[in-house]
Amino acid sequence: MKIRIRLATVRDLPLLAQHRRGMYLDLGTTNDKDLDAHDRVYQRWARVRMRRGEFAGFIAEVNGKPVASGCVWLQDRQPKPGLKRVEVPYLLSMFTEHKFRGRGIATRIVKAAHAWCKERGYPRVSLHASKMGRGVYKKLGYERSWEMWTTL
Repeated sequence: MKIRIRLATVRDLPLLAQHRRGMYLDLGTTNDKDLDAHDRVYQRWARVRMRRGEFAGFIAEVNGKPVASGCVWLQDRQPKPGLKRVEVPYLLSMFTEHKFRGRGIATRIVKAAHAWCKERGYPRVSLHASKMGRGVYKKLGYERSWEMWTTL
């Protein structure tokens, strides 16, 4: 099995949206109307950020066929002591087709995203992990942080 990780282009946005939809389906979102609307909104959102250099997608291909992907968004954060940059890379939209899971493909995508971030001088990456993905991230050195929120 030959696995290749490549950087996504604007032409790959439908695939990235399809994989993101798969992620949401795995998380239990089943309303097709909501997912259809989200696919369109996500592609517009990602296209703008990709063109600005604030978003990168990573696609895993097995024998030339895309089977997994993940993305990094350079998220604006408030300045903090000790941080030289206000953008924090945020890993999102990780998805691997079911029959290709457990083969280290997600790990390779995360490592490619890490390399992309390091090349740009970012010292850390954040994410919100599902229960399914926590093992991958923990093996790569991710630590749990504490964040709170409320619905208004």
